[in-house]
Formats: sequence, C-alpha cells, structure tokens
Amino acid sequence: MRLALFQPDIPQNTGTLLRLGACLDLPLDIIEPCGFVFNEKAMRRAGMDYLDKVEYRRHNSWDDFLQFRAQNQKEYGRIILMTTKASQPYTDFQFRENDIILMGRESAGVPEEVHNLADARVVIPMSPDTRSINMAISAAMVIGEALRQIRWQK
Repeated sequence: MRLALFQPDIPQNTGTLLRLGACLDLPLDIIEPCGFVFNEKAMRRAGMDYLDKVEYRRHNSWDDFLQFRAQNQKEYGRIILMTTKASQPYTDFQFRENDIILMGRESAGVPEEVHNLADARVVIPMSPDTRSINMAISAAMVIGEALRQIRWQK
C-alpha cells in the first residue's frame, strides 16, 4: 500500500503524512509541483526527525507518476482517489495490498483528468453542512481503515 499526494499545497500536511508513513512503514509518492518549496530543510521542519525513516519518491508531474507506476506494477496497483465527489464510503471499500491511496490538493482536489483515471473513488461521509476535512486527517482515517483490512486482520 502507498499514499500519493497530488500537488500538495501545505508543507505541514505533507510533513505530517511523511511522519505517518515512517511510523506505519507506508511509502509515499509526492506528485509535483508542490505549492511550497519542497526541500530537505523545510520537510525536516514539518516532519521533524522522521524524514530519514520514511520511504518516499518525488515525481515531477502526474505523467511522470503514471509512467513510474506502469513500470512498477507489482508495487503500484489501483489508484484509489479520496474525493468529496464520490458516493462510496471508504469503510465499505475493499482495499488491496498494493493500492495507492491518492489525496488531492488541499485547495482544489484533483483535475477531472486525474479523477477520471482513478480505479475507484471513495469518500469520508460528513455532515451535509460541512465542506471538507483536513487532508492529512482524511488520509490518516483512510490509511487506518485500509491497514486494518490488509495488515492488522491477519
């Protein structure tokens, strides 16, 4: 299982998710461009001292990510997009070991092209008078359920 961040806007969210990846032995893919300067110093500040403990790969673009995925099909399986535009709750979805959970930009989600290429789309059910949950918190919720299904049930 992997977590992919599509053009993240907020370094603190990215740092939080890098730390989560380190703690849960979960690799991350950062699909650029980012809305902030992505360098080791900034990420160390946001991710504290966990940067050396997480496996992550930077991709220059969505196309680069797709090409890398095609070349590494064993590790890179289905793209599961987290989106408020989905109808299937993440708790009803059957995750697989090599799924890629894709999180969109905090400010804009993902473009229609990316939305259409996803193998599945899932949502966190929310109160109807709310807009969205913080991206890092959303990712943690979904990763927790996915890992419960594939790692922690065995």
